[in-house]
Amino acid sequence: MAEMDRKTVGIVGARGHTGAELIRLIADHPALELAYVSSRELDGQRVDAHVAEYAGELRYSAPAHEDLPALGADVVILALPNGKAGACVEAFGKAGANPLIVDLSADYRFDERWYYGLPELTRERWRGQRRISNPGCYATAIQLAVAPLKDLLAAPPVCFGVSGYSGAGTTPSDKNDPEKLRDNLMPYALTGHMHERETSAHLGVPVEFMPHVAPHFRGLTVTCNLYLARAMKRDEVMARFHHAYGTEPLVRVVEEAPWVSRIAGRHHAEVGGFAMSLDGRRVVVVATLDNLLKGAATQAMQNINRALGLPEATAIPQQSPPVHA
Repeated sequence: MAEMDRKTVGIVGARGHTGAELIRLIADHPALELAYVSSRELDGQRVDAHVAEYAGELRYSAPAHEDLPALGADVVILALPNGKAGACVEAFGKAGANPLIVDLSADYRFDERWYYGLPELTRERWRGQRRISNPGCYATAIQLAVAPLKDLLAAPPVCFGVSGYSGAGTTPSDKNDPEKLRDNLMPYALTGHMHERETSAHLGVPVEFMPHVAPHFRGLTVTCNLYLARAMKRDEVMARFHHAYGTEPLVRVVEEAPWVSRIAGRHHAEVGGFAMSLDGRRVVVVATLDNLLKGAATQAMQNINRALGLPEATAIPQQSPPVHA
């Protein structure tokens, strides 16, 4: 893409872990450049003081929602807490501005006017929408684990999840306090979790999900127990997953159950395990991904690339990058 065709990106709510990962991806992107990064807490500070991979003099700013349209970014990424995106989206509507907007919160994941951007499963639903809702991290992993067998389910999938504490964000709480998590596994929202509802809605089948937080910083795993309507052999199950994801650069099907420690800092998801019951009517599938990358920033970049007409994996490393704690 020629220099004159480069697109500008604004990130709203860039203080958090995902915001930093987005800055890293954009800094290495051949067709994107940062126009602004907003953070009330970091207002006035240089971006490169917090994200070393960014080379430039840009500083964090704190524009009001109604001032965002005048900043003129071609792409706007909303990395805000749940319930906060609406004011920004409304501001663009009132101003008659139509940038590509990617929302990382849960605010529009149930809104049919927005494209739900889990590319490996929803590419055919994209019709050029300028409003994209990025899926949740757990919801991404669960859907990747269940989708290839969805038509053969005999009961709701039961999914046990464990995430690193970066998933709880930067606002202090029990779920991101390393001292309280030390030697601990903390269950929470054991029914009705947002990602349970999200996954159920987008798979079209009820899903039962029990999340936990562990002492590690990044990376999540979900173990999904699937009852099948007919007996299957392991090779047949794996063939379905290879068919679904065999050409996907950011989903890897593996023989053994994947480990969180091997996915941290990497941009793809891994799906594996495929442990069968003796009667062949039950299979356990394990999916792992980095909640800050494929579960958030990397998936947003996939969606942005596609919406701009670029190859989906542009600027997304295919090998292990350094792990950013």
